[in-house]
Amino acid sequence: MEFRLFIKSFAFVLLVVFGIPGNVCIVLKFLHIRILEKKLLPANTILMTLSVSNIFVLLSRVMLQALNTIGLENILNDGQCRLFIFTYRVSRAMSICVTSLLSCHQCILIAPVNKKWKYLKQIVNPNVSIILAMLLGMNLSLYPSGILYGRARSNDTLSPYTLRLAFCDVDFLNYVSYIVNGLIYVVREIIFVGLMTLSSTYIVYFLHNHGKAMKGKRSSDKVQNKTIEYKASKAVIMLVVMYVLLFGMDNCMWIYTITLSNIGSDISDTRLFLAASYAVLSPYLIFVTNPKVNQRFKNPFRREMFEIKIGIS
Repeated sequence: MEFRLFIKSFAFVLLVVFGIPGNVCIVLKFLHIRILEKKLLPANTILMTLSVSNIFVLLSRVMLQALNTIGLENILNDGQCRLFIFTYRVSRAMSICVTSLLSCHQCILIAPVNKKWKYLKQIVNPNVSIILAMLLGMNLSLYPSGILYGRARSNDTLSPYTLRLAFCDVDFLNYVSYIVNGLIYVVREIIFVGLMTLSSTYIVYFLHNHGKAMKGKRSSDKVQNKTIEYKASKAVIMLVVMYVLLFGMDNCMWIYTITLSNIGSDISDTRLFLAASYAVLSPYLIFVTNPKVNQRFKNPFRREMFEIKIGIS
C-alpha cells in the first residue's frame, strides 16, 4: 500500500474507532439520566439527538469509506447504495439543523424575560421534541437524490456529473440535476449556519453585558451565575465554532466542486473527513462541558448513592 493510501486508511479508521464509541456513550448517558430522573432537559434532548445523527453519519458513510481504504471493494448492490447514501445525507443534514437548534434554544433560554422572549420561551422549550421531528421530516423530504441517482460501482460509462463515493456512485446524469442538488446543500447551510451565527453572537453579547453588570456583586453570586449560564452557553458556542470551521471548509470545497465535472476521489475524501470530524469531536466536547454527563461519567456510583440518600431522607 502506497503511503498516501496508508494515511487515508489510518485517518478514516481513526474516525470510526473514536467517533462511534464516543457518540454511543453520550446517548447511553442521557438515556441513563432519563431513566433515573424521569425527565431530560430540552438542551440535553437536543444533544442526544445530535449524537444519534453523528452515529448514523459515521455508520452510513465513514465506516464504508474506512473499509474501502483498507482494500474491500464492491460489497454493496444498488439498493444498499441508495439506502446508505440517503441515510448519510439525512443524518448529515440533521447534524447542522440540530446544532443550529441548540444554539437558538440557548439564546432563547438566557434572554431576558420580556414579552417577545417570553413568547418564544413558551413555544420552544415545551416543544423541542416536536421541532426535532419537524426537522427530520423536512430533511427526509429534501434529499431524494441518493435514492434517484445512487448506484453501485460498475464498469459502465457514467456522465461527467458523477460523485464517486466509497462503494457507490451518484450519477446526476445532467448538469441541471447536479447544480440543483448542489444549491440545496448550499442554501440549507447558509440558512442554518446563519441562524446559529446570529444566536451565538447574541449569546456572546448578552454574556458580555451580563458580566459587566455582575461587577461589584458578591463572589458567591458570581460563581452561581457563572455556573448556571456561562458553562452551558460556552459549550454551545464551542460546538458552533467547531461546526462553522469544519463545515465551512467542507462547503467551500463543495461550492468549488459544483463548478467542475469528473470530481476526483481525493476531493471527496477530504470533504468527508472534514464533515466527519465534527461527528467525532462533538461527543468529547459534550463530555467535557455538560455537567450532567460529566458528573455521572466521573463518579456515577457516588452520585446515585447520594440521590438514594436524598430520596430516603
